[in-house]
Amino acid sequence: MSNKLQAIRGMNDILPQDICYWQLLEKTAQQLFSRYGFGEIRLPLLEKTELFARSIGVSTDIVEKEMYTFDDRNGDSLTLRPEGTASVVRAGIERGLLHNKISKLWYSGPMFRHERPQKGRYRQFHQIGAECFGLPGPAIDAELIMLTGQLWDELGITAVELQVNTLGDSDSRVAYRSALVEYLQDYRDQLDDDSQRRLLTNPLRILDSKNSDTQALLANAPSLLDSVDAESSNHFQALQIMLDAQGMSYKVNDRLVRGLDYYNRTVFEWVTDQLGAQGTVCAGGRYDGLVEQLGGRATPAVGFAMGEERLVELLKQQRAPEPLTHVQFIYLDDSALLPALALAQACRAQLHNMRVEIDHQSGNPGKKLNRADKAGVDIALIIGGDEVDNQTISVKFLRNSKPQQQIAQDQLIEFLRPFSHAVSTAQNGPDDQNND
Repeated sequence: MSNKLQAIRGMNDILPQDICYWQLLEKTAQQLFSRYGFGEIRLPLLEKTELFARSIGVSTDIVEKEMYTFDDRNGDSLTLRPEGTASVVRAGIERGLLHNKISKLWYSGPMFRHERPQKGRYRQFHQIGAECFGLPGPAIDAELIMLTGQLWDELGITAVELQVNTLGDSDSRVAYRSALVEYLQDYRDQLDDDSQRRLLTNPLRILDSKNSDTQALLANAPSLLDSVDAESSNHFQALQIMLDAQGMSYKVNDRLVRGLDYYNRTVFEWVTDQLGAQGTVCAGGRYDGLVEQLGGRATPAVGFAMGEERLVELLKQQRAPEPLTHVQFIYLDDSALLPALALAQACRAQLHNMRVEIDHQSGNPGKKLNRADKAGVDIALIIGGDEVDNQTISVKFLRNSKPQQQIAQDQLIEFLRPFSHAVSTAQNGPDDQNND
């Protein structure tokens, strides 16, 4: 007997009971991006491996050991995208979206990294991201941060903290890298294994270490802010003034770096203590050199990406789902099937915020109603021979004690219209609509 087929480790199914949270997040983000003037771009899952090696950095953990890379039949090295920014830049250069213009783009979809799966960190994960090209000043940095803050407000997400920092220019990073390596060399034997490896390849990532002993060693390490060039420092101060003017709460975290080599100047993260070790729900910053690095003309750029899995977990903790009113047609004999089909279709066409189903299973009226009740139906619409003859329909409320009633079939749409939204309203009734 063959082994039971299962999903690949770290690649999860998203089930119907959770999908309402995903749809809420994606719909809210889509509408917000539109209000901020961003256009959607849809990107391929596969890119040439060179794209990510050149953009993310060959010494990063992602390129060194986390990418899903393979040779296709032509011998070309291809990679499942581990992040979205490089693909947006590649598309922008290839399609002429960036030259001599301001371009604001957003994207969503699955990304792939071969990491150790744990809650909030999967091998196939989903991101929503936004990128803006052509604006060098701190105002667009502030605007993107404000956009993310507004998204949390509209979703009802709390318990998230904004952290900001500046990496300075490329010379600043080189200077700080040297100062950090010089400091850590004295403690090399006390660093965790990952940090010892990073000391030679990507020492700034040691600042991200989750190892408590390593973090204790970093307490007296040089501050990145001490190495930042004057122009970047002014940029960062102007950003803070703008955030202060908007009343945004934030923390300057001089240990905040990003895991990708292309970042410079502004970096930011939204973090939470509600998800255990995987506390970052949104991260971004400036990457002014990436377009030129990938073959385009020098173009200032800034963007962010948010992890959908982690945001969905926050949504599940902080707000109840909002299912649609569930209506089910129950026909009692074959003569009622065609009227039930026609009425159900009319409801679906005219009452868009309502779940409308038909019970096609056999059984007596009591069994059908019991089945509807167990399925969570709010309103049962019953059609039998008498209803067919009289052009009526029986209405039974399954979530409260309102009495069963009969209405004319041609009045059904207007009767149901007040219930065509959240279940909480469906549990009242037309006579209760003005009592809120």
